[in-house]
Amino acid sequence: MTEIISGLQGDIPANSRKGVPYVGGNKKVAACAKHFVGDGGTTRGINENNTVVDRHELLSIHMPAYSDSIIKGVATVMISYSSWNGEKMHANHDLVTGFLKGTLKFKGFVISDWEGVDRITSPPHANYSYSVQASILAGLDMFTMGLFENPLADLSLVNELGSQAHRDLAREAVRKSLVLLKNGKNGTNPNPVIPLPKKVSKILVAGSHADNLGYQCGGWTMEWQGFSGNNYTRGTTILSAIKSTVDSSTEIIYRENPDGNFVKSNTCICHCCVGEHPYAETSGDSMNLTMAEPGPSVISNVCESVKCIVIVISGRPIVIEPYISSIDALVAAWLPGTEAKVLQLSFLGIMSSVEASKNMVSEL
Repeated sequence: MTEIISGLQGDIPANSRKGVPYVGGNKKVAACAKHFVGDGGTTRGINENNTVVDRHELLSIHMPAYSDSIIKGVATVMISYSSWNGEKMHANHDLVTGFLKGTLKFKGFVISDWEGVDRITSPPHANYSYSVQASILAGLDMFTMGLFENPLADLSLVNELGSQAHRDLAREAVRKSLVLLKNGKNGTNPNPVIPLPKKVSKILVAGSHADNLGYQCGGWTMEWQGFSGNNYTRGTTILSAIKSTVDSSTEIIYRENPDGNFVKSNTCICHCCVGEHPYAETSGDSMNLTMAEPGPSVISNVCESVKCIVIVISGRPIVIEPYISSIDALVAAWLPGTEAKVLQLSFLGIMSSVEASKNMVSEL
C-alpha cells in the first residue's frame, strides 16, 4: 500500500534521504497516512471507539504501516478519533510526539481529523480552549502549515479528472482486485461456470446492486454517505456492462427481486448482484456484517432454480456462508466504482483478470 505515496507525491530523488517528506512540485499532492493509531482495532470495531491493547500489541500490529509510510516519505499523518486504553489519540503526547515524531522521526505535518480536537472532551465541544491546548501539547501542528502563502490549489489539471487514462487505471484496479471465491457447485469444480460463453440464449440479471452506480461506488464518493442511483456521475453498471458485452442475440432480463416462479419460467444463467448499501464512518458500524435486503431472498429464489453467479458489492467482507451451497460461482467485486464493465469482460474470459489475479482461489 505504501506505493500509493510515491504515486501521489512523486518518486523521492535518488540523492534524497529516506524518511524525509517529499512532494515533487505543484502537480503532485501530499499523501496522508491515517488514522494514527489503532483505529482498526477498536472494541467491536465501532467507529471512534476505544482500542484496548497493551503497548506491545499496539506497536506490533497497528504501527508498522506508519513506519513504512514514513520511510517512503509520506508528508502528513492524520490522528484518529479513537482512543488507546481510554486516552484520546488527539491528546496523546506519548504516541504523537514521543513515538511518531521521536522514535519514528516523522518530520512531516501532523493533522487532526474533522472536529477531532472538539471530540477530545465528552461530550464534544464541552471545553474548546482545553481541547485546543491538549491537541497542541500532544504534538498536532495543524496551525504550522504554510496555507496562506499559496492558498489556492493548482487548477491546471482539473480537466483531466475522469479522463480516459483515469478510467483505464480504475478498470485495472477493479480487474486486479476481483476475488473468485467459488467456481462450480462443489469443491472439486468439475463444471466451472466461469468463464461464461459469450453466446447464450438468455441471461437473468437480479439484485439491488445490478443497476446502481451509487452502490458500486460506496461511501465517501459523490456524497459523504454515498448515494443510490445512476444520476450523480457517469459510468457503467453491471447490468449495462452485461448488455454491452454479450452476443446481440442474447435476451437480457432484469428483475431486482424475482420470485421463484418467475425464475423457474426463465431457464437461463443468472447474475445475482447483492451486497451492502453505501456508508461512511459511524453509519457503517455493523454488529453482524449481513448483506442488505433483498440480497438473501434473491440468492434463495434464483440459485435454487438456475445456474447462478453471485457478485458481492461491498466495502468489507460480509456473511455469505448460509448461501454457499446453492451458489454456482461467487465473486467478491468489492466496490468497482464506475467501471463495472471489467467484471463482465472477466466473466466472459475476454480479459484475463480471473486468471491473472493472484489472490483468486477456486473454492472457499
